[in-house]
Amino acid sequence: MSTDLQKYSTENQLETIRRYAEQRGYTIVHVFEDSGRSGLRMDGRDGLQSLMLKVQSGTADFEAILVYDVSRWGRFQDADEGAYHEHVCSRAGIRVHYCGEQFDNDGSIGSILLKNVKRVMAGEYSRELSVKVFAGQCRLIEHGFRQGGPAGFGLRRLLIDEGRNPKGELGRGDRKSLQTDRVVLIPGPADEIEHVHSIYSMFVEHGKSEREIALELNRRGISSDLGRPWTRASIHQILTNEKYIGNNIFNRVSYKLKQRRVVNHRDTWVRADGVFPSIVDHALFERARAIIDARGNHYSDEELLTLLQTVLKEEGALSGLIIDERDGMPSSSLYRYRFGSLLRAYTLIGYAPDRDYRYIEINRYIRESFPALLAEIVAGLRNAGGFVACDPLNHLISINGEFTASVVLARCFETPAGSLRWQIRFDTGLAPDVTVAVRLDRSNDRPLDYYILPSIDMNTNRIRMAEDNALSLDAYRFETLDFLYSMAAQTAFREVA
Repeated sequence: MSTDLQKYSTENQLETIRRYAEQRGYTIVHVFEDSGRSGLRMDGRDGLQSLMLKVQSGTADFEAILVYDVSRWGRFQDADEGAYHEHVCSRAGIRVHYCGEQFDNDGSIGSILLKNVKRVMAGEYSRELSVKVFAGQCRLIEHGFRQGGPAGFGLRRLLIDEGRNPKGELGRGDRKSLQTDRVVLIPGPADEIEHVHSIYSMFVEHGKSEREIALELNRRGISSDLGRPWTRASIHQILTNEKYIGNNIFNRVSYKLKQRRVVNHRDTWVRADGVFPSIVDHALFERARAIIDARGNHYSDEELLTLLQTVLKEEGALSGLIIDERDGMPSSSLYRYRFGSLLRAYTLIGYAPDRDYRYIEINRYIRESFPALLAEIVAGLRNAGGFVACDPLNHLISINGEFTASVVLARCFETPAGSLRWQIRFDTGLAPDVTVAVRLDRSNDRPLDYYILPSIDMNTNRIRMAEDNALSLDAYRFETLDFLYSMAAQTAFREVA
């Protein structure tokens, strides 16, 4: 259940399922529930993931799965995704029953057609709902209502009813409780407004940089709205966000149907000007924005690279933080915009960070060790009795003419907090049936473990792994490749038989 609609409340669903079970003599032994979770993707749906893990691992101690209706698998944008989960259950000998549908899931032509139609309808419902919700959000923005996010330093969120009557100020993390209530921005405490004015004055009239302003506020013991010390970025946000002049802006970034995060062009932003009380003079705000725009627009590519060389000569190294903290220097975001990335800009001036040398060495090791590892896997498959062919160009392994496998090496990298991470990229162009993901250890000089990942279970072109992963991933983890070899032996035996 992703909403509080009465029809799909978990209590109502479970009551319908229990009546269905009693009528057919079933005993309910497990209940898997994803309350308050979106059905657009499998991510975050621990209940469904646990259910499918039991089915796929062969540890299921039940003979049937009772589901409220076809859409409860999920309102996937790909209708085949819901069909796949039911197929996995059917393949394991577990029949799926839809308790709230007007047909029996008996494999007849009629039931198959109805299920496919309902799966498409479920995905279309989410798509249409997304369009309606977005249109509603745009209308609310145009009417001057705030859509999500903290108010920011110097501002506060005010809860109002449908008649625009004030109901009370919302604290950080507070949310409205009634659907008809709305939220608007109002000026915050007088001392915070005074500090906002001081920030603009120091920047526009006294020519101080964002970093200098942050240092000055921290010296005075003034904290940001998050209760943290000021940084260049937090000062920059105050100088560039139009909410301080009363403008309401929406749709800068979108993540519709949880498919892909998109940074939208300025022309697609939804805006309403002058709908909140302004705490900064409009002319002063425009002067600040003009100064910021001038810092980037008046530099040619050659001038930007010359400045970068100067910083490298004086600092001895380069990073986004060094660039952003440098007085009279354009921000690192401008370099990313002009040259595609900071590393690309570094390359143009002949600079390679030390950490990138380590990265290059690791990549060199991976390239050099891959052929030997591939040969070892092929030899193991053949020793197990499999008939193996390996394409010399793309290294795709064909096993017994029944399935294909691709081998990928995943290097280990460490987060700033000291945690280990691996990123697995799938060869989607080769479309292998199985991907053998070899995770390297912390030193990246030998294999740590292996993951045997069926492509039918992977609905993305990459996954990010931690030291400890979800049960759905750990089910595919092996210390050795004996499982893959046994797969080859079993299919070879069937061919011989």
